[in-house]
Order: sequence, then C-alpha cells, then structure tokens
Amino acid sequence: MSNEQPAYARRVKGDPQVRRWKEQRWLIDNVIQANGPDWDQPRTKYLHFPCGMEASADFALVQQRVKKYADMSPAFEATAKRREARAKAAEEEGWSVTARDNYFMAAVHWGAAQWPFHDNDDANIAMNERKRACYAAYGRLADHRVEAVWIPFRGKHLPGWFHLPPGYAGGKVPVVVEIPGMDGFKEIAVSLQGDRWLSRGFAVLAIDGPGQNEAPLYGIHVSMENWIAAGPAIVDWLVARPEIDAQKIGITGRSFGSLFGTLVTANEPRVRACAVVMTCLEPGCHTIFEEASPTFKKRFMWMSGYTDEGAFDRFVKTLTWEGHAERIEVPYLCVAGEAEELSPLEHTERMFSVMKAPRRLLIYQESKHSVGFVPSANLGPNPYISMADWMRERMDGKPLASERWFVDNTGKVIKTPY
Repeated sequence: MSNEQPAYARRVKGDPQVRRWKEQRWLIDNVIQANGPDWDQPRTKYLHFPCGMEASADFALVQQRVKKYADMSPAFEATAKRREARAKAAEEEGWSVTARDNYFMAAVHWGAAQWPFHDNDDANIAMNERKRACYAAYGRLADHRVEAVWIPFRGKHLPGWFHLPPGYAGGKVPVVVEIPGMDGFKEIAVSLQGDRWLSRGFAVLAIDGPGQNEAPLYGIHVSMENWIAAGPAIVDWLVARPEIDAQKIGITGRSFGSLFGTLVTANEPRVRACAVVMTCLEPGCHTIFEEASPTFKKRFMWMSGYTDEGAFDRFVKTLTWEGHAERIEVPYLCVAGEAEELSPLEHTERMFSVMKAPRRLLIYQESKHSVGFVPSANLGPNPYISMADWMRERMDGKPLASERWFVDNTGKVIKTPY
C-alpha cells in the first residue's frame, strides 16, 4: 500500500461546454445576486455544519460577498487564507487546539474554493494542495488518529482520509465508508467536534471516489464500471487494516453518493449495510441535468471526463441503479425529501418496490433534496442522527423490518410495511 500522493493528471481539456450554461449565465448571475451562494443548494449550511459554530462569521461573510458566479471561488479563497494564517500563528504560539480548529476550517474553505473549477489546471491543483496541506495539519493535531490514504484502483489511487474513533487503544472496530455528493468532498465527511460516526465507535474512511472532487485530478472519472470496481478496491483496503472488523463494514452516501453507494453495496458482498440520503436515483438523471441549474451538468461533465455535451448526454443514460439494487441483500436505508426536486421521489419509490433486502425508506414532509430545514425534520427524528443510529443498530445485529416511514410536519412518524 502506497502512502505517497500520486502525480496529477495535468491534461487540460478545457471547460465543459453546456448550452444552457452559456444561454442562461446572465440569469444565473441574477439569481445569485438575489439569493447569494445558496441559490442552487444550501452549500453554506452543509459546509458550515462540520466546522461548528465558530465558523458562523466565515459563512456570513461569504454570503455577503457572493453576488455573481465569478465571486464564489475568490470569496472562499479569501476566507481559507485567513483561517490558514490564523492556524499557523496559533501553532507558533503553542495553541494546538486553536491551530487544529483553524486548519480544519481552512481546509473546508479551500475545498469550497475549488468548486467552480472544471479542469485539471494550475489554479485547481494549487487549491487542492492547500486543502490537503491544511487537512493534514488538522490531522496531526486532531483528538483522534487521522491518516492520509491512497487506495489502489485500476492502476491508479483513490484519495481518502482514514479516521479512528477518539480513545482508540487497539482491537477491531466497525467502519463506515463516507461517499460525498457531486459538489462535496471528503474533508467535510467528519465533523470537527462531536462527529456522529466517531462518537458511536465507528472508524470512518472518507473518500473521493471515481469522479469526485480530487479524483479527477488523478485521471479517475465517473462511470458505471469505475463505481462497480470501487467497492472491491475499498473493501480490500479496509480488510487489510488490523483496526477494522471485516464483518462490520457500512456504506453511506449523500446526493450522488446515494447512487454510488447503492452500486458499491450491490456489487461488494462484504458490505454489511448501506444508508443514503438526498437521493439521486433517477435512471439517466434527466431532472438534475436538464431541468435544474446548469451548474450541475457542467460539474458532472468534468467529473466524468467530458467536454462535449452530446457525448455526455449519451453517457449519462448509462447511470442507473437498475439491475443492481435488486441484488442487494443487506439492510438498506434511504432518507429522502417528499419534495425532492433533483430526482423525483417516484424513482426512489420504484427502486424500493423491486428491492428484496430488509429496507427502510424515511421520507420528510415538504423537504427538498437537501433533507432538512423544514418542520418535519426539525420536530421529527433528525435525518442524519437517525442514519448513524440506524447503522449502529445494524452493526450490532439488530433485525430490520422493511418499512416506509413518513415524517409529517408535526414530527409524527407514520410507518407502513413493504
């Protein structure tokens, strides 16, 4: 196993050419002018969450500064530089906890600053280097063991961070593999404080899988073949670790990670449970790429290695859970919003209708793609804590009844069997 960072694939292909992006750029900038950086998704919220309360002012400033698409990267970059400088100054003073926290927040902001870049160019690579350096510094000072890992994959290596729970003193522990969404990255998988997985005794392998964030910089792109192959590669790496209980490997994915996590679970029998949230389970992905903000399509074209829109449109029709989800035999949880706007809920309901595994579909009334921020999620069971408790129960061997849970706006959970 190599712990050396591989060389970047510096093949500059150019910006993905998306017709709606060109035609609607003026409209996107006007929407951002009115709504700020969260015009297409609550990105400042999901980036803020792992950082904790101290980062509130950071994201408030970003929200004030971003008035158009071109403001996104500079706003996050300025915040990243400020946090990184504060971290270095604190470390020089011997304030290790303050340094740790600021390195973590700097890494998150560097990752956010990368988002508007869709090529393996110098700017993207430079930001990736700063993100990695800050996160490595955080790991060096963290209250638990954090290790940079490179998972052998089809002649290349997938990047990841491996976390052991605080106080780990030996023996074997369960592990959850965190798969981010198309706009996320592995550095936000584990929270700076009170992480939901680590606090429940899990190790966490946070990865950028094929096509995700850092992986395309090494020439690893999204494809059905790559994600089917990713499961065995990841699990081979895990079972070789002396700290990991090979009988207690869980998968979790958010947004496009819901599809990728489903594919991994269907094609890797050593996975014992899967929990996904924020569904992207529409075969062919028409809604997210043709009806939502064109930034989604532009980014995913880079993730899959396409600059030509016609070629991408043919490729994306291959992306599906069909023929895979039906083969899953282990417990499966899906957390979704009733008003899911990027992948209509009917596709998730259809997948559940053909699955045979013990399964739970947890739906929140009036919630959109980013599950939460509505009365059902505020008054009912917390979506993300519920996932962690569900996974802990599966690793402890508790049986699962196949049910559909609907959380209404009073917080009441209505359960019906499958």
